[in-house]
Amino acid sequence: ENAGGVIEMHHGSHAEKVVYINLVENKTLEPDEDDQRFIVDGWAAGKFGLDVPKFLIAAAATVEMLGGPKKAKIVIPSISPAQIAEALQGRGWDAEIVTDASMAGQLVDVRPEGILKCVDGRGSDNTRMGGPKMPGGIYAIAHNRGVTSIEGLKQITKEVASKGHLPSVHGDHSSDMLGCGFFKLWVTGRFDDMGYPRPQFDADQGANAVKDAGGIIEMHHGSHTEKVVYINLLANKTLEPNENDQRFIVDGWAADKFGLDVPKFLIAAAATVEMLGGPKNAKIVVPSITPPQIVSALRGRGWKASIVKASTMSSELKRVDPQGILKCVDGRGSDNTQFGGPKMPGGIYAIAHNRGVTTLEGLKDITREVASKGHVPSVHGDHSSDMLGCGFFKLWLTGRFDDMGYPRPE
Repeated sequence: ENAGGVIEMHHGSHAEKVVYINLVENKTLEPDEDDQRFIVDGWAAGKFGLDVPKFLIAAAATVEMLGGPKKAKIVIPSISPAQIAEALQGRGWDAEIVTDASMAGQLVDVRPEGILKCVDGRGSDNTRMGGPKMPGGIYAIAHNRGVTSIEGLKQITKEVASKGHLPSVHGDHSSDMLGCGFFKLWVTGRFDDMGYPRPQFDADQGANAVKDAGGIIEMHHGSHTEKVVYINLLANKTLEPNENDQRFIVDGWAADKFGLDVPKFLIAAAATVEMLGGPKNAKIVVPSITPPQIVSALRGRGWKASIVKASTMSSELKRVDPQGILKCVDGRGSDNTQFGGPKMPGGIYAIAHNRGVTTLEGLKDITREVASKGHVPSVHGDHSSDMLGCGFFKLWLTGRFDDMGYPRPE
């Protein structure tokens, strides 16, 4: 609370019937005290750089130790890596799925100082590395949404900044602002037959609008020699371009963060590469732990577990609201009115627990970190046990996680 977080108070008894483990980036479910369920937003563990397998095991152990239901539904995106690979292969591409473990030296955490930039693999004057990559930079967002006006582009520029990234578009040293192949295809009507309206501005006008709204203009140099297209599905991770070993980098997770139509986004990215004569060779980067592995691990602990697609839960999955608290997975009723935030065991205690942070100063730092990443940090108690009413914290404090290697809070 002293570091700017919120204290939530639950009421009533636990009557959860199921545990939802949600892997759909920037989406969540809401508790219903009359039809209780535990809600674990697994994607949020990745956002905060946690050890995801340890996070999920600790969540399962928490439910078990509290006598909760050993029944789980793992919610996954409607389009799977295998479907992406199959769709690309149907277009004549070579496509394979690779795990983040095989690319440990190349994947980096997204940095707020890094520009949200184009997928272009050439060298550039950009020194602000570590941002997500989409075709044409922020033009990809406008293109996907059918935004064609200067005013709409300015609004997207501001939106990107509000979501923690530096917005950008680019040109190059030979064609000035028409040096962005994606924008050139768009403005000259190469996407017409895919149903995308052309922008009502030219390359210079678009660049000036982005700059006027607080964005960055990047300038590339050299020739295209990309050998592969990386489609990265790991939330809040990216790869970096190397002008001496070029590759296109498409951060597929970023499309979901901005509420885009992900299949359309990926098809447009593939079509862009094809129309520009790029390599029809893709590597789809996925987490090392897969939904079937989660199911298998839970079944090994005596759980019933199944996989469900987001499309079957479209009325229940909600886009995360920055005004919503990052709260506990607890399914009971509460005094909270700030809905729509992600859910983790014990709220922000889950982050401290996973990282082995046991001090008050460390907890305050995590509170501020959560706020800096666009969420309202919280922990909770309940009306019968005050601040010990959080079962996860009580288990942690009383040493029930000792045999799993977690030090107790100080």
